[in-house]
Amino acid sequence: MPPVSSQDRDLSLLKAAKRAALDAGSAPVLALIDTAPDFGAWTDLLKRTRLIIASDRPVVQKAARDAELPVVALQHEPQTRQTQLSQALLEAIADDLLASGDTVVCLYSLFEKHGVDSLSVVSLADHLSRLTSRDLRRLDTQVPLETLRQVVDLAVEIGHEGREGKKVGALFAVGDHERVMALSHEQVHDPFRGYSRKDRMIRNPRVQESIKEIAQMDGAFVVGCDGLMHGAGRNLNAPAEGLTLSKGLGSRHWAAAAMSKVTDAILVAVSESTGTVRVFQNGRVVLRIEPVDRGLRWSELHTEPPSE
Repeated sequence: MPPVSSQDRDLSLLKAAKRAALDAGSAPVLALIDTAPDFGAWTDLLKRTRLIIASDRPVVQKAARDAELPVVALQHEPQTRQTQLSQALLEAIADDLLASGDTVVCLYSLFEKHGVDSLSVVSLADHLSRLTSRDLRRLDTQVPLETLRQVVDLAVEIGHEGREGKKVGALFAVGDHERVMALSHEQVHDPFRGYSRKDRMIRNPRVQESIKEIAQMDGAFVVGCDGLMHGAGRNLNAPAEGLTLSKGLGSRHWAAAAMSKVTDAILVAVSESTGTVRVFQNGRVVLRIEPVDRGLRWSELHTEPPSE
């Protein structure tokens, strides 16, 4: 039997993707690709099925735009295919190409350098609720993973639940607390001042409930590497110089980016308007978590991209 060409394999998977999209109620198809195919043949085969192209290769992005297809432009950096796919889905949501409740048919390559060889049907509500430990482990920081988990878990809960039926934003600075305290000042009276160490540990459920209540007021929480609350209601004074953030992000995110650039702290910001959680390091967003209907679940999943 003669070997199957990459073009024939692509078209076979496109047919399967179209069937899966129809079965899922006219779901969009997102293709994560490294080389530009014959986009005319792709669109002819998919017809009325919405196709989104994700790639970190400028030549692929240009070819897709020339074919008048929506493009998700990814950063070219070493990462697993699973991480790339998650980033593509998040960027597509941010660009209003997808909604967080969509079902998406994803095409990508795990084993071959060219074309696509794998298909997944992804429920974004489920997918976005899974945050792998690896996402936090890859941060180059002295903050222990367990402390980061506690803070991110709490931030996700605040973004999802709000407080008393109202949306709530929040800001956490984790680690390098002495430097953060020196570059901030009280905006409101610190509600944790005077309490015992036990009653200031973020892993304490009572402290977590207090944080959710206090989050309704302005100001940042300052958390030590060991999870000890060192301050709340703080106004961050780090200079917002040399920063580049996405349009639409407010003062809370600029403050987070600025403080993360001049200190070794990890900043975690919860958007009041959307509930999205963004993790900042070295002045930029390194992780974004969209609000979902279910709570965040920690899991391990490693899938490497095909070798060059």
